Amino acid sequence: MTYQLSLIRKPAYLHAIVTGPNTKENVKMYVDEVIRECLALKYARVLIEERLERPRLNALDVFGIVEDGSARFYGKLKAIAYVDLNAKGSLMHFAENVAVNRAFPLKVLTTVEEAEQWLARSA
Repeated sequence: MTYQLSLIRKPAYLHAIVTGPNTKENVKMYVDEVIRECLALKYARVLIEERLERPRLNALDVFGIVEDGSARFYGKLKAIAYVDLNAKGSLMHFAENVAVNRAFPLKVLTTVEEAEQWLARSA
């Protein structure tokens, strides 16, 4: 594991901050870890603040990660707010579309503040 994960317990959601290299393996591992922690700590909502360093993943990798995660964790969480502080372009909105088309409650936002507001509205 080459990423670092910090978890902050908020009253209505778990705030996960992930740092390290941006690799397909790291993303898959940290997503699994975050969802396992949500379930163990009894959180139905999570804010994922991704601060992974370059290079960016390609669309096929993003599709595979979202498709796999949404299938394995379907129905486990009510809301996932996702903020990628290093995102460029529309790739993360593509990830949101893949998730939503699989009934997975993911919303991509541009700031932590927007994510917190969205989570408050989704309660």
